[in-house]
Amino acid sequence: MHTTEKDSLYPNLSDLNTEDIINVINTEDQKVALAVQNETKAISSLVDKIVSQLRSGGRLFYIGAGTSGRLGILDASECPPTYGVPFDLVTGIIAGGDGAIRKAVEFAEDDTQQAIIDLQTYNINSKDIVVGISASGRTPYVLGGLLACKELGIPTGCITCNKSSVIGQSCDFPIEVEVGPEVVTGSTRMKSGTAQKMLLNMLSTASMILLGKVKGSKMVDMQLSNEKLIDRGTKMVISETQLDYDTAKKLLLENGSVRKAVDKHQQKH
Repeated sequence: MHTTEKDSLYPNLSDLNTEDIINVINTEDQKVALAVQNETKAISSLVDKIVSQLRSGGRLFYIGAGTSGRLGILDASECPPTYGVPFDLVTGIIAGGDGAIRKAVEFAEDDTQQAIIDLQTYNINSKDIVVGISASGRTPYVLGGLLACKELGIPTGCITCNKSSVIGQSCDFPIEVEVGPEVVTGSTRMKSGTAQKMLLNMLSTASMILLGKVKGSKMVDMQLSNEKLIDRGTKMVISETQLDYDTAKKLLLENGSVRKAVDKHQQKH
């Protein structure tokens, strides 16, 4: 039996009081980071391949169903505002289409042919890389997509929560993080979902750092899409240039990013 389908370690959940339930969930959540830590070499290998593909003009695609698909879309959608990259550099695709983001589409995950059809609408090619996300490690939509990509010479990776999974064995750069049985038996939106979110954070963040989208620890290419980010960017400019607040803010808004604002100031001085 797959670990993600094993019975909960807490068979009497329905008999517990509120605080006990919360403590059980918290106890299990603490195991997730340690499970992820065990796979840092595999994570690093996939990051290096992602960076190589992006540097060569390729793109990163996530494919998944249900919670896995939603998490991929979430990670992809945060890359442009955080790092100032093109909106199509990282793309998340969910089984059942965008409507499945909010409402489950019955049996969408069971179609082995649809993922490659979805990917081909983006004119996917060998410069790109596709990462399949599947808690079980056997979701047909994801498996079919990864196998089709391999046939087309497109590099593949995966994030799963079962060891020796069929998806892990079918891709080039597998990450298999075994987090153990869920608190609610089979509810993989919980520990498995947390692990997937942590791994996606690592993949996109490490890739963007290695691609030069972070200076020190600062998001110097972030989009200035609200007053909070403009204020944050202004303070970054001040720390690099020693300008007063109003001058730094004016320079930032004129140039559109912290990086460009600082470069402009340094060119003048």
